[in-house]
Amino acid sequence: MDNRKKGNKGEEVACKFIKKIGFDVIGRNYQKKWGEIDIIATKSNKVHFFEVKSVTTAFEEEFSNSHRPEDNVHGLKVKHIRRMIETFLEESGRGLEAEFHFHVLCVYMNMKTRRARVRMIENIIL
Repeated sequence: MDNRKKGNKGEEVACKFIKKIGFDVIGRNYQKKWGEIDIIATKSNKVHFFEVKSVTTAFEEEFSNSHRPEDNVHGLKVKHIRRMIETFLEESGRGLEAEFHFHVLCVYMNMKTRRARVRMIENIIL
């Protein structure tokens, strides 16, 4: 599976997961020249931004040995995400003072069993 297909599938799984735990998805793949936010959602009148990182493997036991998807949310990526959040808050009329939360969703997809597991890293400080 190529990276784009893996990313799209991971985002589908992530959306189902956050809807199941009470979020309302209001946007996906919000893009500008300088970056992208994978998922934007609301819950309890607060805006939540999600970065989705997906890993595929053929065997369940490999999940613990595979690289950590959240390691790909590094300094430059965080800088772009921060700018994207600011842009979204301004464009949506919420303003830069709006309360928001940023989370990373790590999606582990087992291609043999066609099952997935999601781990949410909540409230990351940007």
